Amino acid sequence: MQIVKWVAAAAVLSSLAGCLQGDAERGLAGAATGAVVADATGGHALTGALIGGAAGVFCDDLNVPGCK
Repeated sequence: MQIVKWVAAAAVLSSLAGCLQGDAERGLAGAATGAVVADATGGHALTGALIGGAAGVFCDDLNVPGCK
């Protein structure tokens, strides 16, 4: 069952990767991905969403490659 969650997370991430242009879009995608990954690995989904959302919003400010 855990493999299904990982495949679903990869599908969501890859489907959103081409259309993320603003901080809000990256934040929402990061929150969704963070929640799914945290849940799949046995962590708390809300914590994963908060961390993923913050990473999505601030990735361009931190000059992460592919995040502009």
